[in-house]
Amino acid sequence: MKKNITRLLKYGTLIGTIGFVITTIFQIYGRFFIEKPPSWTEEASRFFFIYATSFAAGLAMKDKSYVFFDGLFNKLSNTIRHKIEIISNIATLILFLLIAFYSIHFFLLGIPENSPSIGLPMAVAFSSILVMGISISYYAFIDLLKLLNRKK
Repeated sequence: MKKNITRLLKYGTLIGTIGFVITTIFQIYGRFFIEKPPSWTEEASRFFFIYATSFAAGLAMKDKSYVFFDGLFNKLSNTIRHKIEIISNIATLILFLLIAFYSIHFFLLGIPENSPSIGLPMAVAFSSILVMGISISYYAFIDLLKLLNRKK
């Protein structure tokens, strides 16, 4: 299951990034070479960027790619570092579970509203918050289990 979730997040990030780049290039081309450039490209670029970021957030949690200030942390004893890592993962897990939970309400609010130029329900954009919340929570939980099973 872990492998499939990672694969889904990688493909989501890839598709979001490629979509963002293509729509941005089309937007630039349209502004310079088309008399009346399409209005949907800016909104589509925004949607692709939001999803690329949301899918990549879970992967960043998995690979521990977030910014980490380790100057002071590395000077602490192994026991204290271990406890700080556990507390940090618990706090991250709680925060992103709350974000995922409340994003469902946000998603439901977006169903009746449509985006101005594309016409998609705003729930499509808002669901990216749920993707981010669940994926970060999942990898925070996995890391927490590893920390709890690891000896100090």
